[in-house]
Amino acid sequence: MSSTIKESSSDAAKRKYDLIYGLDDKPAPLQAIYGALQHLLAMFVGIITPAIIISGVLGLSIEYSSFLISMALFASGVGTFIQVSRFGPLGSGLLSIQGVSFTFISTIIVIGLSVKKGGGSIETAMATIFGCMFLGSFFTMAASQMLPYLQKVITPVVSGVVVLLIGLTLIQVGMVDFCGGFAAKGTPDFGSLENVGLGALVMTIIIFLNRSNRPLLRMGSVVIGLMAGYILAAFMGKIDFSQLAGITLFSLPIPFKFGFFQFDFSMMFTVGIIYLLIVMEAIGDLTATSMLSGQPVEGEKYVKRISGGILADGFNSAFAAVFSAFPLATFSQNNGVIQMTGVASRHVGKYIAGILVLLSIFPVLGGVISIIPKPVLGGATLILFAMVASAGIRIITSRPLGRKEMLILAISLGSGLGVHFVPEVFANMPQLIKDIGHSSIAVGGMSAILATLVLSFGEVGEEEGEVGDKVKSVEVRESIENGE
Repeated sequence: MSSTIKESSSDAAKRKYDLIYGLDDKPAPLQAIYGALQHLLAMFVGIITPAIIISGVLGLSIEYSSFLISMALFASGVGTFIQVSRFGPLGSGLLSIQGVSFTFISTIIVIGLSVKKGGGSIETAMATIFGCMFLGSFFTMAASQMLPYLQKVITPVVSGVVVLLIGLTLIQVGMVDFCGGFAAKGTPDFGSLENVGLGALVMTIIIFLNRSNRPLLRMGSVVIGLMAGYILAAFMGKIDFSQLAGITLFSLPIPFKFGFFQFDFSMMFTVGIIYLLIVMEAIGDLTATSMLSGQPVEGEKYVKRISGGILADGFNSAFAAVFSAFPLATFSQNNGVIQMTGVASRHVGKYIAGILVLLSIFPVLGGVISIIPKPVLGGATLILFAMVASAGIRIITSRPLGRKEMLILAISLGSGLGVHFVPEVFANMPQLIKDIGHSSIAVGGMSAILATLVLSFGEVGEEEGEVGDKVKSVEVRESIENGE
């Protein structure tokens, strides 16, 4: 009987959220790989870009740069496997993909340049960077254990507004890629008919296939759209395959490549603050993944999933530091992929993890993906990021919105989007506030939590009164129905 109830409950969740594969469904290997490719293409450039940026600014050799890219893929693969598998309290058990966080880039560059300026070698600079990132990861792990005590604060409005802010702020990135990418800004190529046409073609294919009644076409909407755009871009001469010439054919993960950790305790506070800011983004990402998978977004089970996911974020970042990879975080765009393809199976995540590890060993395979033109990528990410925002709206409206909830929503959206559009607001503030203000998502999320705490004071009596009124109204209605 219990298995039947469980099965019918799972089927109901799949129907409600229009899923082809639910959280614990196990697709056949070919279908799982097919589904995994959607996520891979949506996240691949995001994983390797921080390593490329940091290598360029710090002046790393091609050998070191290639190694950092390989280790980013390796750490993301291992981290994803841990996150989706869930070992005891470690991991969310959701199709939540791990990738290298962009949030740390500026701090990593500051640490590296500071060591080099003091006369340290590039190896010393990298060992110091990874030492700080290793210690900082324990801030995230500690924060994960605090979440069970914050159940009344992390409401659907709080978590939903974080998801909404993630989607809204990322739409700008998707649109810039759609027009040609940040590198093309200020040139005639930016927003050209060729670029916009490529992006529009990819987006049209994805939308058209997503509306298909055939599961395989819907599952493959993202990868088919990107492949079509990639091929057309190659015929148009917009892909430079010569970039693959300098990529090594084979690479193995090596712990402590730059020597054992060294530490810069003057930077530790800043690094710790950034790790805590990542927690806010993780809460939003994991809540969206939970909702899109047909799982609860409040209650004890939900909090355990979020706590396990954030604990995995910290643990995976510590693991990444050992293997010379930068800190990991949950990736938002993959929630858009779940919504578009209808595939929420965490078992697909294991295939994603395997492919990422394989690409780390054979960097040339990843190189073919890394040169995907920005307009092609933008055609997919623009709609995926918008889908993330729509998931946030869905979470927020999962419960009726009263006057208090509307006020919390207004405060958090106003502060988060305000900081995003006018980042100079914290220009004259102390460094700590500047560090927090770099993340509009953190500002909006923290505003939502503070507003929830402040506006909930003295509400217990009101809630009890409301419950009593509801009970009385039910009793009156029953009496009328019974003719009493």
